[in-house]
Amino acid sequence: MSPEAPLLSRRSFLRTGSAAALGLTVAGCGFLPEDPAAHGDPEAPIDVRVDGDLIYFNWADFVDPAVFKGFEKEYGVKVIQSNFDSMEGMAAKLNAGNRYDLIFPTAKWAERLVSGHRLRRIDHSRLKNADAVFGHYDYFADPWYDKASAHTVPFTMYKTGIGWRKDQIGDNLTGSWDDLWNARAKGKVFVLDDRDEVLGIGALKLGLDLTTADEGDLGRITGTLQSLRPHLRGFSSDSYNNLLNGNAAMTQAWSGDMAAMLGQAKDPSILGFEVAREGAPVNSDCYAIPSNARHPGTAMLFIDYMLRPENVKKNIEYIGYPMPVGGSEDTYAAIVEPFPECLVTAGDLKDDLFFRNGTSRGEQARDTAWTHVKAG
Repeated sequence: MSPEAPLLSRRSFLRTGSAAALGLTVAGCGFLPEDPAAHGDPEAPIDVRVDGDLIYFNWADFVDPAVFKGFEKEYGVKVIQSNFDSMEGMAAKLNAGNRYDLIFPTAKWAERLVSGHRLRRIDHSRLKNADAVFGHYDYFADPWYDKASAHTVPFTMYKTGIGWRKDQIGDNLTGSWDDLWNARAKGKVFVLDDRDEVLGIGALKLGLDLTTADEGDLGRITGTLQSLRPHLRGFSSDSYNNLLNGNAAMTQAWSGDMAAMLGQAKDPSILGFEVAREGAPVNSDCYAIPSNARHPGTAMLFIDYMLRPENVKKNIEYIGYPMPVGGSEDTYAAIVEPFPECLVTAGDLKDDLFFRNGTSRGEQARDTAWTHVKAG
């Protein structure tokens, strides 16, 4: 890990998979209606040139500061940063009329933005380095959330598994979500404070669809997860610090946070990470240019700059998350050598392992199930 890497988890308290909390569905998009042509034709090709400073909106600490500095120096612009702490927070800022040149939605939120006509078309042929992504990762050539990746470029990818402390519960687990019920970890288990991730445990354990909204399925999932409650210390998306300080003996964790721990743990050998054989949810963050961006040309230049091999390497080493860029695989593999399960391969990218958007009724049913799980 880079010595500049921040100590805090880059996913701590960030992702809250719940869409229904704001009544957000694909049909409603989660974004206030906007005239698609209010800021010009969003489908028109973007002229790739400096057209102003870059107004950037992302999770905190998801780009190496050295990469920002290099971009600013090369193009004579400033990167003006703002950060969000959830996808709902991002949507609220966009709905309030805030204008950004580059944003970073997760896959399901990218689908909502595309459906709401809130993104500019990105012509891959105008990006010198686009083939490093689309020529090596076929999945992103036509992902479910954005047909032909017409409005997005994938930024990171990651999966969810189980992290644990070997000094507290031993070296080996069974490789199943059942391990969260491990008697040796009772009272020191955390799961993510994330609706979709936690319901996903029950769904995968029971062999059900990852984002099922069937009331019968959700009843079975809720029952399964309620049996986990005696083992839980709590719901927390700060898997990073909980494991490092020993607050958790075991936790549901994002692969990128586990990779980041390797650079901060006094003794990384006491940590373990596994991906359950029943299935591991996968996800992707995306580069996207809002339809009301003032400086879309600079945004295109930044995306292309980020895709240069030397910048991909710097950023992977900084954030601990792999980027789907051909030729970068060895860089990430070296970082996560103790945790090879953190690797995300092209074969891991499967539609049924992504969290998907549902109908309004389905999202409400999932919210109700999540409320029951948290209430115990």
